[in-house]
Amino acid sequence: MARAIVHMDLDTFFVSCERLTNSELSGIPLIIGGGDRGVVASCSYEARKFGVRSAMPIHMAMKLCPQAKIIKGDMELYSRLSHDVTQVIQEKAPIMEKASIDEFYLDITGMDKFHGSYKWTDELAQSVIKETGLPISFSLSVNKTVSKIATGEGKPKGNLEIPEGNVQSFLNPLSIQKIPMVGNVTFQLLSRIGVRKIQTLSEMPPEVLQQMIGKNGLDIWKKANGIDHTPVEPYTERKSISTEHTFSQDTIDIIMLKSILIGMVEKLAFQLRSEQWLTSTITVKIRYANFDTETKQCKIAYTSADHILTKNVMELFEKVYQRRMRLRLIGIRFSGLVRGTYQINLFEDTEEMLSLYAAMDKMKSRYGFDAVMRCAGASFKPNNKDEILKRIK
Repeated sequence: MARAIVHMDLDTFFVSCERLTNSELSGIPLIIGGGDRGVVASCSYEARKFGVRSAMPIHMAMKLCPQAKIIKGDMELYSRLSHDVTQVIQEKAPIMEKASIDEFYLDITGMDKFHGSYKWTDELAQSVIKETGLPISFSLSVNKTVSKIATGEGKPKGNLEIPEGNVQSFLNPLSIQKIPMVGNVTFQLLSRIGVRKIQTLSEMPPEVLQQMIGKNGLDIWKKANGIDHTPVEPYTERKSISTEHTFSQDTIDIIMLKSILIGMVEKLAFQLRSEQWLTSTITVKIRYANFDTETKQCKIAYTSADHILTKNVMELFEKVYQRRMRLRLIGIRFSGLVRGTYQINLFEDTEEMLSLYAAMDKMKSRYGFDAVMRCAGASFKPNNKDEILKRIK
């Protein structure tokens, strides 16, 4: 039996959320972002007609579309509305994966036995629109890759169904940039040898592509040929990520304690960004030499940025560590997670900050977490022993 995989995507999600709360914003060019030196987190279709795109510097976007209205953005609002949509879909879908704050995959294989798959999906989309007021697009096909590409091709006018027999004819005329995993560097590399369309890519010997691109070459070739066996992973919302450090000798060295906390934040924040999570709740835990354990917690706007998380962790540590006794353990937990990237939270930061995080994360991914660290966090040295406990719940 051919799989039936649905990709659902909330249309210009941040913009739609703002328009839901303020109808005067409808129909005008709208940019979600922050500051003259910030970047575009999202923009309306009206702004896109002028060439405005996500991650573009605000000053460049305003040159292209000077009549656009800029809104800083409200992650609390977006997260709440994303949760509302998730509940509507989760109540009806047999298997749902929440791929990001505004993107979902459903596995409805076998639905045709009882109910037309496309009709069922369309009715679900109408339920989302009716119950949340947010527009949503979808596509139905045999796997995640084809469905995701089809959703992008169908926006904003209609929803597509790509049957198994039509997959290759649908993919062939499209640009290779439509394939997930094909970024600008890969596109430029393949363009230099004349590979710009998916059909050309699909007809290449896979071993040649692997030699050119590396380990991802075979995966890209498979996607170009409409092959993707990746399962839809059932979504669970209650998640947290944490790290604890137990000292070999109890300590009261405040400078060292803060340095270790900074290093712990940096490691966890990198993991958040690598796995595309944003956190909204921070907990700092300490255990005294007499085994008394205390914690402090705070709520923040969703983020995965070191500098924001570090500031809050330091403030919590100052509040929780009041007895000035020796400590045997310190720990940090980030919870209240939602899918998303640091880039979509750049309502106040600059394009330079975005570039800095991108460069640091690239080095960490390639050479290991210790490849580049802030000097203030250098006392934190993670290892594989009992000192570090890292868990996803």
